[in-house]
Amino acid sequence: MKQVIVVRTDLGMGKGKIAAQVAHGSISSFLKAREMGKEDWINKWIREGQKKIVLKVSGEKELLKLYEKANRRKLPAVLIRDAGLTQIEEGTLTVLAIGPAPCREIDEITGELKLL
Repeated sequence: MKQVIVVRTDLGMGKGKIAAQVAHGSISSFLKAREMGKEDWINKWIREGQKKIVLKVSGEKELLKLYEKANRRKLPAVLIRDAGLTQIEEGTLTVLAIGPAPCREIDEITGELKLL
């Protein structure tokens, strides 16, 4: 079990901003899994140490494509939009978070991406 957070690299976010966006994504996707009734996935993920992988994409189109794939597979997935209070314009998509879910299911969507 794992959770993957995919970050856009084209926005020029600072390290702190990236960390905050990744945290928003992780928590939001966890809550989405709960909303979807994936308690068994959540509990197993927690027991296994809450594995998280942070990957990168070059832009919004790629992020949206991955989101659509995750939704088609009925995986917990959320897009994070920035509030526009610091570095980025309000409403800008910054990250996609998927999971917690079985590793193989997430890997079928994000397996070709590189680590941030």
